[in-house]
Amino acid sequence: MSTPHAPSAAAVEPPFMDLQVARKSQVAQDIWCFELRHPRDEALPPYTAGAHLTVLLPNGVRRNYSLCSDPADALSYQIAVKRDANGRGGSICMTDDVMEGAILPASVPRNNFELAPRAIASLFIAGGIGITPILSMMRQLKRTGSAPFRLIYCTRDDAATAFQHALESEFPGLVTLHHDHGDIDQAYDFWPVFETPGDAHVYCCGPRGLMDAVADMSGHWSSGSIHFESFGVNASSWAANQAFSVRLQRSGNTIPVASDQSILEALRACGHHVTSSCESGTCGSCRTGLVSGDVEHRDMVLGDGERNTNIMVCVSRARGGELVLDL
Repeated sequence: MSTPHAPSAAAVEPPFMDLQVARKSQVAQDIWCFELRHPRDEALPPYTAGAHLTVLLPNGVRRNYSLCSDPADALSYQIAVKRDANGRGGSICMTDDVMEGAILPASVPRNNFELAPRAIASLFIAGGIGITPILSMMRQLKRTGSAPFRLIYCTRDDAATAFQHALESEFPGLVTLHHDHGDIDQAYDFWPVFETPGDAHVYCCGPRGLMDAVADMSGHWSSGSIHFESFGVNASSWAANQAFSVRLQRSGNTIPVASDQSILEALRACGHHVTSSCESGTCGSCRTGLVSGDVEHRDMVLGDGERNTNIMVCVSRARGGELVLDL
């Protein structure tokens, strides 16, 4: 079974370019779609379905967003952002402060969630904002006609269903919408889908609960046919963010980390480069040696046996006191 954002050479920080917000539109409750173009309407670097790019927001933080447009459109990138009032501030800045006409530095697209080139069929499973890379994949497959596909899209209700009109108009008969209305007892039953292993490749993107359900139900399928992309981990058990400090063992420098700042952001602010990609605790590219300290691990990568000596600096934090890193 593939893991989200497997580390690779593609994790090296890509070059950035200035893009202009040509259009901003609301596509669901708390979800906005941004169409980004070159300021002079020049062609943009190409990408494949499932790709994401990194955006430098006006408040100085970087966030990754999956592209939801058809890769055949060489003049625009479309991304969708869900406003998270309890997040680290990136989505609030993007949805509240970024208006049409704004210039945003953004990376060239990278892809860690690609379509299998020889798949004879595809089953897409999305939850909430996880529809974004899936929509790009569906648009590519419809245009090329290379293989049949269908989508199961799980959301709370109609209001929370991003791109509902586009899905119903572009892909008639290929989309199953399921609303759980916030009740776990009404969650979609995936067992009939996965009971008998099939030949399709499965692509799942959404919250941790959805991904866990799909992983549990598909364990008897071919390991190479199940693909995951994650937007982070369940934060319900995390402690409230507190300020702390990290000490770099090699230089002896101590760097403060504010309550609204990640270790990765604090390191960057002080001129220290750490390779990163997803910045959501799912790819493993920012793995850093941990010398000492009490860590609240918030990633989806490290196993229990690795957590005493490693930390994902994009999301994990100190439970108190100081962390000492092998930097």
